[in-house]
Amino acid sequence: MSSSSPLSPPPAPASRGDSAATETPEPHTGSPRGADAPSTEQFVEVQESAEFAELRRTHRSFAFPLTVAFVLWYLLYVLLSNYAGDFMGTKVVGNINVALVLGLGQFLTTFLIAWWYSRHAATKLDPKAQAIKSRLEGQE
Repeated sequence: MSSSSPLSPPPAPASRGDSAATETPEPHTGSPRGADAPSTEQFVEVQESAEFAELRRTHRSFAFPLTVAFVLWYLLYVLLSNYAGDFMGTKVVGNINVALVLGLGQFLTTFLIAWWYSRHAATKLDPKAQAIKSRLEGQE
């Protein structure tokens, strides 16, 4: 069934190569690709700055330890599933066993880490990155 109403004419068939995706949008002023875009030297200068190093350090000091901790937690779950079947089969409540609790714990920790990182990025990373970007684009 067609989504057009009975009062509107049917859409004209598109000619070969004619689509909305091929239309070019109007250029956006202030774009990094514009005439006033930072030079390669300016990007290198920012990359070598103490401020950028601090941003990178802030990100890494949060992301790397959490990544390592989560991978170890996941590997523990996999190893227990493979080699500690009796333990993983231990009933906790009713038909709920240790394997199910730890498996659901994997999902819970994934969402908690994502939420925690989102908060960390919004409070610690984004303001520093925005300051660097604004300065690089000459808005400050």
